[in-house]
Amino acid sequence: MPKTVQIRDLDDDVYAGLVRRAAEAGTSVPELLRVEAARLAARPSVEEWLQRTRRRSSTLDRRQVLDALDEQRGGWPGAGR
Repeated sequence: MPKTVQIRDLDDDVYAGLVRRAAEAGTSVPELLRVEAARLAARPSVEEWLQRTRRRSSTLDRRQVLDALDEQRGGWPGAGR
């Protein structure tokens, strides 16, 4: 059965931002919040995500990862002067 949530004491600027975002999406504030609440509930918490990613094994060592990132990003500013 659907549940109702009431949020009290929203700052005016927060509510204005919600109204703006709802208008941009062509929807109402309650519908925007319903969609965002569903999206938030479907995502893992930071702790859950960290636990999952810690379990992954890799054939790369730390140095290889850092070298690959450096290659993609380019050299450090000021390096090699």
